[in-house]
Amino acid sequence: MKRRVAGFAWLVVLALTTACAPPPAVGAGAEPAVNEPYRDPDYESWVQRFERPGREVYDRRLDILQASGVAPGMTVADIGAGTGLFVRLFAKEVGPAGKVYAVDISKNFIDNVLRTAREQGLANVTGIVNTQTDTKLPAQSVDLAFSSDAYHHFEHPREMLSSIHRALKPGGRLVVIDFRREPGRSSAWVLGHVRLGRDEAVREIEAAGFRLIEDRDFLRENYFLKFEKAG
Repeated sequence: MKRRVAGFAWLVVLALTTACAPPPAVGAGAEPAVNEPYRDPDYESWVQRFERPGREVYDRRLDILQASGVAPGMTVADIGAGTGLFVRLFAKEVGPAGKVYAVDISKNFIDNVLRTAREQGLANVTGIVNTQTDTKLPAQSVDLAFSSDAYHHFEHPREMLSSIHRALKPGGRLVVIDFRREPGRSSAWVLGHVRLGRDEAVREIEAAGFRLIEDRDFLRENYFLKFEKAG
């Protein structure tokens, strides 16, 4: 009888310990199926979706540019560059003394981003076709890493954040803009498509060696977070 009671007590303690344990610092990444439409995309059709009035990050792109702190001479990496909306804005802002890396898993996106940059006379853009675990950015080469509505697409967030951390110069910054995922407020599409909300994103990113330094509330559908490389 004593043995049974002791065994039951151990199970109760184990259950309580599990229930009270904090959530993992870095959660599971996005399912690969989420990224399938972007692997060989039709560029023009995505331009019509990404660069249109009514999409918040497009409508507020100049406010986002200002809040990001991009300045002449900086090296900026747009991770998940897509159609290049922010790549071109950054390239103009950093000027000929600066540099912009357009980073995306889609070679078709990168080829077209480079083409549109050339057409606009922007010679300071370099394209990188990355993997789901590595940005392929040179170590300690970047002043500002930027990700707009792409963080929730990371299939391996721990590895990607480690790669971003390596690429940043000491004291470098990381800006993450992504959809607010709030039950009762967010759309059914966001709740079904986006893997995590703001608080979970902060927890993941801070666990990877970053410190949150700005949390701006000027967007309605998205949050805007700025981190600094720590360590």
